[in-house]
Amino acid sequence: MPQLVEVVLLPHERQNTSLLREKVARQTGLRPDQLSHIEILKSSLDARSRQAVYRLRVEAYGPGEIFTPEPAILDGFKPVDGKRKVIIVGAGPAGYFAALELIEQGIQPIVLDRGKDAQSRRRDLRAIQQFGIVNPHSNYCFGEGGAGTYSDGKLYTRSVKRGNVYKALKLLVEHGSKSDILTEAHPHIGSNKLPGVVQNMRATIEQYGGEVHFDQYVTDFILKNRQIKGVVSENTQQSNSTREWLADAVILATGHSARDIYRLLHRHNILIESKPFALGVRVEHPQELIDSIQYKQTQRDEHLPAAAYSLVCQVGDRGVFSFCMCPGGLIVPAATAPGEIVVNGMSMSRRDSPFANSGVVTSIEAEDLADWQQHGPFAALEFQREVEQRLFRAGDGSQKGPALRLTDFISGKMSGSLPGTSYIPGFYPAPLFDLLPAPIYRRLRDGLSQFGKQMRGYYTQEATVVATESRTSAPVRIPRDAETLMHPEIKGLFPCGEGAGYAGGIISAAMDGQNVARAVVRGI
Repeated sequence: MPQLVEVVLLPHERQNTSLLREKVARQTGLRPDQLSHIEILKSSLDARSRQAVYRLRVEAYGPGEIFTPEPAILDGFKPVDGKRKVIIVGAGPAGYFAALELIEQGIQPIVLDRGKDAQSRRRDLRAIQQFGIVNPHSNYCFGEGGAGTYSDGKLYTRSVKRGNVYKALKLLVEHGSKSDILTEAHPHIGSNKLPGVVQNMRATIEQYGGEVHFDQYVTDFILKNRQIKGVVSENTQQSNSTREWLADAVILATGHSARDIYRLLHRHNILIESKPFALGVRVEHPQELIDSIQYKQTQRDEHLPAAAYSLVCQVGDRGVFSFCMCPGGLIVPAATAPGEIVVNGMSMSRRDSPFANSGVVTSIEAEDLADWQQHGPFAALEFQREVEQRLFRAGDGSQKGPALRLTDFISGKMSGSLPGTSYIPGFYPAPLFDLLPAPIYRRLRDGLSQFGKQMRGYYTQEATVVATESRTSAPVRIPRDAETLMHPEIKGLFPCGEGAGYAGGIISAAMDGQNVARAVVRGI
C-alpha cells in the first residue's frame, strides 16, 4: 500500500524530480531506486517565514506497488440520441459544465449564448479596450466561456461542499489545461490559455450530439400553465431574425450581468429577489512592491511566482475585503452596456505584468438600499447601475478609469498625477470621495487604511485606486427549491450559477452547473 508523506522543497528545488525522489525516499525509509512511482496530491507555496518553501503531499509507491491512473471522464461519454433535450441559456462555466453533465447522463444539451465564440470575442474586447466601444452582447462578461474566459481563469474555491471540485478540475485538464491545476493549492489557467480550453469543451459537446449556438439573445420564454416549454431568441447579427427553441427543461446560466433576463422574468411575473452584493474599487500596485512585502526579499527569487495577497477587515458592522487578486495582472474594462464604468482584473498564465491588482469591496445590504426600495426586486441592481453610470458621467465619455493615488483616496483629496497602469484605456484623476456613495467611500477608506497596517508597505502613493469594481456577484437571486433546484413557481425552469445567485467564480459555477444538470435528469 502506498505511503502518504509530506515533503518540503526550496523554490529552486520544486522542479527537480531527482531531488524530490530522494526526499520522498528518505521519508519512507526506502532507497530512491525502490520507489516505483511518486504521485503528487497537493502542492502549496508557504511564504509565511523569511524563506519561502513549497509543501508537497505525495503518495509514495514502493517495490511491486503499481500506480493505476484514473480513467478519463470523457472515456465514459457516448453520443446522445436527442430524445430528451434541455436548453441551456449561457455558455459560461455553469452552462458548459451543465452541458457536459447532461451528455454524460444521455440528454442532449442545446446551449444558447447571446455573445460570440471565444475567438470572435477578441475583436469586441479590442474595441472596448482601445476605442471605448461597448458591444452589449459581446464583451468581457458575455460570450463563450463567460466572464472567466478573459478574466484570469483563477480556479480556487472555498465551496468544496457544493460538489465535486476534482471532477470539475479534471474535465478542464482533459480539455487542455495543465495537469498541475489538480494539485496546486491555488490553481490558475490564465486568460491566454483558457479560451482554448473553452473551445475544446465546445468541441466535446458538439462531438457527442449537443448543440452550441452563438449570437442567440434570449428575448422571451415559452410558457404554458406555469411550465416552461422553451425560449425565443433573436439573432444579434441579423435584424428581424427570431427563432423558437423547444425542450423538456430550461437551465438559466446567464451570469451575473444579464440584467435583461431578470427583467424578462419579472415581466412574466416569475419570482425574483433582490440580494446583497459587493461593490468597491480596484487597487493596483507595482508587482515588485507586493513581491518584496510578501517574500521579504528586495528582489523576487526567479523560481517564485508573482506574489499575491488576501486581506479582510471589519469596519463597523461591515466587512471590507480584497477580491479577485491578480498578481502580475492587468485591469480591464468590464462594462456590458454603453454609459457605465466597470473594471475587472485578469492575469495571463505567466503572470508577468509589472503590476498587481485586486478588487477591494464592501457588502451592500438592505439598509444601504433604503432609498431604492421603490424598485422592488431590482433595488440592488438599480443601485449598482446608478453608481456605474455616475462614474461614467464624471469622465469624457470614454472608458478611461476615474482614479486616485491610494494615499489621496484615503486622505480625500485630488491627485495631481497618477502612476503608470496596466489599464489600456488609461486613468484620469477624479474625486472618488465624492463620486462613490458616501457610506461606501467611508468603509473603503477605513478598510484600506487598515490594510496598510496589516500589510506594511501596502499604503503607498505608488498604488492607484480606480472605480468601479461592481460585478463581484449578482444583485438579484432567482429562487429555486433546495431539493429539486427548480424554480418554485415554474416547472422545468432551473436557475443556475452566478447569475441566479448560487455561485461565485469559475469552479463554484461549474459545480453548480453539474448539480443542476443532475437535478434536471431527476426532474424530467
